[in-house]
Amino acid sequence: MSVFPHPAFSQAEALFFDFDGTLVDSVPDLALAINNTLTSLGREPFAEHEIRQWVGNGPEQLVARALSGSVEIDPALEASLLESSMATYFGFYERDICVNTRLYPEVENTLKQLKEKFPMVIITNKTERFVAPILKGLGLDGIFDVILGGDSLPQRKPNPAPLLHAADTLGKTVQQCVMIGDSKNDILAAKAAQMPSVGVSYGYNYGEPIAVYEPDAVVDDFSTLVPLLGEIA
Repeated sequence: MSVFPHPAFSQAEALFFDFDGTLVDSVPDLALAINNTLTSLGREPFAEHEIRQWVGNGPEQLVARALSGSVEIDPALEASLLESSMATYFGFYERDICVNTRLYPEVENTLKQLKEKFPMVIITNKTERFVAPILKGLGLDGIFDVILGGDSLPQRKPNPAPLLHAADTLGKTVQQCVMIGDSKNDILAAKAAQMPSVGVSYGYNYGEPIAVYEPDAVVDDFSTLVPLLGEIA
């Protein structure tokens, strides 16, 4: 039985959000860029549902998985091919960055409610320069106080460094921050930082229920964050 507000978040003063799979479903545009890259190499494209299983660890992993045709990266994959394919992929993705990317249900209204009470941060493994154009395209520019991408710091999730950096930037303790995400990387990073966390049950988590990683709470509907985190003043 859920408790509202949840006691694990009684000290919450800042919210950290993952991006892809938590706020937005970007797979249609990621898949478009991946398949355009593969086609340019004379390779067969993949179905969107296959590519969906490869998302969540940053662009290098995504491209490497596409070149391998599997979530398991081919150890014989040539570094030079990966490097050139990454450049091609970035070109296609930058061109078609917000064509079919969509917010998940209730995200826009919920974020606007939460913004009344909390400073908010995006912590994603996505390349940082791609985040702001998507936010702008979806009408969410100006909502977030800090954006940290997978290339913003030397480490990325599941390393806790981005979470600790964001807390320090806002002048908050880890117990005053809450990490919200769809992937094991989000929950593992929060646990390593000793930060409370919320898992969302939709998104991209390689077919595993997010509850397996024992976040402090799991929500099926993004709007549940409002009662979960307490009254909005």
